[in-house]
Amino acid sequence: MLPNLSKRFGVAVRRRRIAAGLSQETLAEKADLHPTYMSMVERGVRNPTIEVAARISRALRMGLPDLIIEAQHLRASTFKKQR
Repeated sequence: MLPNLSKRFGVAVRRRRIAAGLSQETLAEKADLHPTYMSMVERGVRNPTIEVAARISRALRMGLPDLIIEAQHLRASTFKKQR
């Protein structure tokens, strides 16, 4: 079973951030968000509003629909605990 969309969105953001070579702090700054809030989004603890999600996607230089689609297509194996 897949985690909720907030958790999957957070994983997609983290993957894109790392691929872009950005730190959480840098991405937060580019999206005009607090670094702690960005961390919470990536962990799926916070469910960003559509406006905040759009700011994050712009900071990642991608469209919000693409980021959401990426989140929706994550596999359950992505979320299995590592031992």
